[in-house]
Formats: sequence, structure tokens, C-alpha cells
Amino acid sequence: MSLIRLRSWLSGLWAGTVLCIGGIAAPSLFAVLERAQAGLAAGRLFRVDASLSLVLSVLLLLVERRVAGARAEQGQGGSRMSTELVLVLTALFCTVAGYFAIQPLMEQARAGHGNWSFGVLHGTSSAFFAAKAVVLTVLAWRCTAR
Repeated sequence: MSLIRLRSWLSGLWAGTVLCIGGIAAPSLFAVLERAQAGLAAGRLFRVDASLSLVLSVLLLLVERRVAGARAEQGQGGSRMSTELVLVLTALFCTVAGYFAIQPLMEQARAGHGNWSFGVLHGTSSAFFAAKAVVLTVLAWRCTAR
């Protein structure tokens, strides 16, 4: 399997996973379960998504560095810092900020501690997740358009 094909496959897998969790699975949980149970189940889904996102981002960073490096060495122009690499790094940032940084604050807010309310933190986390979905959709489109 070529690196470009692997990059396309991984970016499509990542974008599809994020869109399915955020657009189908989490809303469905709140439609059929009690709010507390749905929140626990959705939290588990987002924990799995965050872990998967870390793994896929590392794989895509490695693949994209090789693709961009080969393109630069062959004299096809461009630098090793490609648009696709920036998109992967942006999605990684959204994962780290939206889940790993905000999730502990949400737990504190749920317990009545912290500076921000649970609603504000949940909205911020949701915004990072939505931004990640958009970035990954663009990445998958760019990777498969060639």
C-alpha cells in the first residue's frame, strides 16, 4: 500500500469516526437513555475517540512527513510543512485541548468546584470537537482529491 493511499485511508477513517460519534452516536444516546446514563455513555465514547485520535494523529504525522519529504526531495516543490500536516496538527490540538485539558475541568465543575460552569466548559469542549470534525473532513477531502 502506498503512503498516499494509507494517508487517504487513515484520514477518512478518522473523519468518519469523529462524525459518527458526534453526529449519530452521542445524540442517539440522549434520545433513548436517561440524561445521566446518556452522559456516562457519551463520556465513554468521547474517551475512546480521544485515545483513537492520539493514535491516528501520530500515524498520520509520520506518514505525512514521509510524503511531504519525498515530494520535496523529488523537486516537486513545496516544503516538508504541508497543508495536510498542518490539518493533522490542528486536529491533534483540538483533541488535546477539547478533551484532555477541558475534561478534568468539567469533572471539577460537575462537583461544584472550579472557576467555570459545566455548561461553559461543555460548550467549549463541543466547539473543539466540531472544529476537529471540520478539519478532519477537509483533511480527508484533500487527501482523497488527488
